[in-house]
Amino acid sequence: MIRSGAGCFALALLLSAPVEAADSVAPPVADAMAQAASPYAIAEYRRRLAEYQEARAAFEQEAGAYWNAIVEKRRGRNAKRREHLPIVLDDYVLTQPPGYSGPRRPVNPEPEAPEARPPRQHKAIPVVGDLMQAASEQFQWTPQKPSSEIEFKRAYARVALAAGLTREQAVRVYSFETGGTGNYDVQAGIEHGGKRAISTAMGYNQLLTTNSIELLAEQGPEFVRALTQKAAVLSGQPRQIMDRKIAVLKKMVAYAHSVPDEWSAHERLADTQQGWALHAMVLDIDVGPLLQTHKLLTSVIFARAKGYNRPLTAAELEMMNLTGDGTGLDMVTMPQAMREQVPTSNFFQRGGYERNPVAIRHNTVAKLLAITDNRMDANSSQPGAKELAAALYQATPLSAEATSAR
Repeated sequence: MIRSGAGCFALALLLSAPVEAADSVAPPVADAMAQAASPYAIAEYRRRLAEYQEARAAFEQEAGAYWNAIVEKRRGRNAKRREHLPIVLDDYVLTQPPGYSGPRRPVNPEPEAPEARPPRQHKAIPVVGDLMQAASEQFQWTPQKPSSEIEFKRAYARVALAAGLTREQAVRVYSFETGGTGNYDVQAGIEHGGKRAISTAMGYNQLLTTNSIELLAEQGPEFVRALTQKAAVLSGQPRQIMDRKIAVLKKMVAYAHSVPDEWSAHERLADTQQGWALHAMVLDIDVGPLLQTHKLLTSVIFARAKGYNRPLTAAELEMMNLTGDGTGLDMVTMPQAMREQVPTSNFFQRGGYERNPVAIRHNTVAKLLAITDNRMDANSSQPGAKELAAALYQATPLSAEATSAR
């Protein structure tokens, strides 16, 4: 099953700004720290510290009970779904999470020795050049990049429509994920003035390296068939190039199959040079559109398999794309009356929720879907979104592509 990562560009724009901790304090002034604290100041600090600790402990007890209830309700919903029983309003926690409103932690008037911590190890995040180099070194192959951005958009449009995605879904999800301006190789963090990659999320639908590996493991044979059908109508050098690409793709699919079909196993592969090489396929003019399309299509198929046959709106599809199919479908299948009452906290772990200002501000399912729709509305007028929309309206899926994508 394809899972979504939380590091995609849309999350960077919309969901990942840190929430200021309630008990954070400004750093003490150096001069004050340098002076010896008076007995009164020390006694006052200890009194205020005791008040803070008491208030904080009471809050943690209340918050712990709340988030334990969230977990228990989620387990109950999962059990009811396994038994094909209806989900009702009482299957969710209907109150908002408690917020800490007590005193802040006081500043110690006596200088404290800084806590010794080992240097933080920063995980390397590969960018396009790294992916290309890994493909060359590990598979002696280089992705075939498009001659222009519009060439990739047209290729994506043909594959997406052939697979059954709607024009609205393709354009609005692209608009949300990339801000409406992203190119086929856009990477989370390196866009709109960003200078440093914040994740491996790349392309129109922001695939993580793990997403690419999962898709190659689960859809790889279909991708091979799609390229084989393309090769059948080629000759000369284009045929040789395609045959070589198919051979490399088969090796990559075999590598993706070398571990169990589990997110954690694919995540471990994603941190290897071979995993980076597989992720380079998102840049290829033939394979990239297949990967981008199936990233969304798996959510559509998942919803249908669970008995949800109504077409997903773009915002609903994006919610599944961002949160994972199971969690997203929990929100999508909810009637509007329930969406307006159920807090977004029901779909988060505590740590993720408290770092998510959008989920906190737009604190019901209805509000979260509405802000997603609003962002799609705003970004759909951007040049890249308009270009993709035009490509989708002009596209005529080839019969071979239609057959292979399905």
